[in-house]
Amino acid sequence: MQAILKDIKNRNFKPIYFLMGEEDYFIDKISNLIESTVLKEEEKGFNQMVIYGKDSKIEDIVSNAKRYPMMADYQVIIVKEAQDLSRTIENLTPYALQPQPTTILVFNYKYKKLDARKKLSKAIKKSGVLFESKKLYDNQVASWINTELKHKGYTINPVASELLVSFLGNNLSKISNELNKLVLVLPKGTLITPQHIEENIGISKDFNVFELNKAIGKKQIKKANQIINYFVQNEKDNPLPVVLGQLNAYFTKLLLLHGLKDKSQNNAASKLKVHPFFVKEYFEALRNYPMRKVAQIIGYIHQADMKSKGVGASGFSQKDILKELLFQILH
Repeated sequence: MQAILKDIKNRNFKPIYFLMGEEDYFIDKISNLIESTVLKEEEKGFNQMVIYGKDSKIEDIVSNAKRYPMMADYQVIIVKEAQDLSRTIENLTPYALQPQPTTILVFNYKYKKLDARKKLSKAIKKSGVLFESKKLYDNQVASWINTELKHKGYTINPVASELLVSFLGNNLSKISNELNKLVLVLPKGTLITPQHIEENIGISKDFNVFELNKAIGKKQIKKANQIINYFVQNEKDNPLPVVLGQLNAYFTKLLLLHGLKDKSQNNAASKLKVHPFFVKEYFEALRNYPMRKVAQIIGYIHQADMKSKGVGASGFSQKDILKELLFQILH
């Protein structure tokens, strides 16, 4: 993606940008850059058009794309919600084979993708940009945060980045919005810490899933119960599916660590896909939770998830489920 953004900034444009896939953040980033970069403000009135897929036909889009720009080098046509054209999208093939060089045609084809075996994909690859925007896995998000902040002139403490991931998951749009809040109030060059996140974003640095995992790993019973009580009192900010998902991910990593033959720090960090900074904590948890117990706990978490969905039991509150699960984990 960075190569695409660099080309756009350098005004090395392609006649077609077909942006598809599950992660809308990357699609929006490329599309928004084209929208703000190609034309000057005074050129946009006659030469920039935003179309919505549900209100359009491929034939009409092609007809507009074949026009020449007025008093500008290019015209820009952005098709938003282009996935609504999925049934007829292959009709774009003849245009993709011979696109108008003075038109920049952008398709925001979210949550779907073209069939790579068909003619349209092959035609776009030859004449333009065919970009698949893939969802990041949770273990990739911290690295993405580091890169995003580096581009903006900031760095972030590993604990702070994991705090964001544990609270916001892999929702890049939400994370980006929160990072922008930090950038607005903190001077360039700042090392962002959990304190900054608590003060400016409102995520508690002491009462979050990341700290819960840490307390459980160290068998800090009092602290783990304090965090659970905080979650119960702030259910909206700490939804049960997120808490259970993070706990499951944590103990799945412990199970993997138990099974590693090479338990060196570097290998453990690589296999667990965690920052080396956190490996020591995982080894401490390993001593507190034998493999059989870890496997049992993963089973308890799955049972708690079923209860939260009303399967096999009903009438359990978030408090009931979390309290029971914490007791099962720690005893």
